[in-house]
Amino acid sequence: MNRTCRTIALLLAFLFFIALICGGLVFVLAGDDLIDAARTAYIQLSIAGREDDLNRAAGADTTPVRFTVNSGDTAAVIGQNLFAAGLIVDGDLFSDYVRAESLDVELEAGTYFLNTTQTIPQIAEALTDSRNSQIVFTIIEGWRIEQIAEAIDANPLFGFSGGDFLAAAGRGAQVSPSFAQRVDLPEGASLEGFLFPDTYSLPPDIMPEALRDLLVESFLLETEALAQDAEAQSLSLYEVAILASIVQREARQVDEAPLIAGVYLNRLAIGMKLDADPTVQYALNGSRGEWWPRITVDDYQGVQSDYNTYLPQNVGLPPGPIANPGLAALRAVVYPQASEYFYFRADCRDDGYHDFSEDFETHAARC
Repeated sequence: MNRTCRTIALLLAFLFFIALICGGLVFVLAGDDLIDAARTAYIQLSIAGREDDLNRAAGADTTPVRFTVNSGDTAAVIGQNLFAAGLIVDGDLFSDYVRAESLDVELEAGTYFLNTTQTIPQIAEALTDSRNSQIVFTIIEGWRIEQIAEAIDANPLFGFSGGDFLAAAGRGAQVSPSFAQRVDLPEGASLEGFLFPDTYSLPPDIMPEALRDLLVESFLLETEALAQDAEAQSLSLYEVAILASIVQREARQVDEAPLIAGVYLNRLAIGMKLDADPTVQYALNGSRGEWWPRITVDDYQGVQSDYNTYLPQNVGLPPGPIANPGLAALRAVVYPQASEYFYFRADCRDDGYHDFSEDFETHAARC
C-alpha cells in the first residue's frame, strides 16, 4: 500500500513537473502576447464605466480642423496631439480606447479634417482611413485670380495661403513651356483666364503648384475640342480666353453669351473699340473695396490702364484675360451668334438680358 502511494505521489510529482515545464514554455513562447492581452483586458475594464466621457464632444463648433497623423505616431502621441488641438478632452482616454478596441494598429498616417463635435470613438474611426479626407473647392465662373486666392484663405482645410497660390499662378510665376506654347501665353503673364472654374475634390496635402496645374489641365481638357475651330478663325486660345473672360462678366444669362460674343467680334472686325465695362472694373484692381464695383461714365476716360477698352488708344483686345471664364463663355467666342449688332445695354431691363442695336443712335435712344 505504501509502495502504491509512493508510486502515485511520484507520478503526480512528475506530472506537476511536466506541467511546469509546459507552462514555462508557453510563457516563453507567448509571454509578450499574454502580457499584451492582460494589459488590454485591464484597459477594457478601466474604460468600461467611462461611456459618458467617450461620447462627450470637446465643443460645438463644426468648423473643420486640419489634423495630421505623422508616420510612426503612436496612439499616445496622437491622443495628446488631438487634445492639444482642442478636438478631444482627454488624450489618455483616446489612447486607451483605441487600444481596447484594437484600433491602435489601424490608425493611419495622413491628413484629416475633424471637428470638435466628434466624439472619441468617431475620431478614432475617422483616423483609420485617410482616403476619406478631401478638400471640396469651388471656383466660380468669372472670378479673378485674386478671388480664387481669397477663397483659399477662407477655407481652413488648405495647408497653404492664397498668397502662396498667387505666387504659383500670378505674374512672373514659372509656367510649363508646353502649356505656354499651346495657349500662346506671353512670357511672364499671369494664368488669369486659364484657371478653369469648376468644383474640385482635392487631396488634403495638395500644394499650390499642384492646384495650379490641375486647374490649367482642366482648361486644356475642356477646350481641346475648341482649339482647332478657334485656330480656323485665326484665334489663339489666349485670345479666346481674353474675349471669353469679358463675355463671362457681361452675360448674366448664359444663352445670351454667343450673341454678346458676336457683337464684340463685330467691333473687332472693323477696328472699333470694345467699350466693355468689365475691363474698366478690372483696371480698378480692387481700389474701391471690391473686385467688380459699379462704375460711372466718368470712369470710361478717367481710369488710365491698358485694360480699359474705352480709351481711344486701346483698340482691340486688352493685354490679357480679366477673369476666368467657364466653358459656355469660351464656346460663345468660338461659336458666336452672327448678327448686325454693334451695341447692347442692360439698363432698360430687369431680367438680366440686354437690348441690342445696330447703330449708336438707336442704342442711345433706348430707355
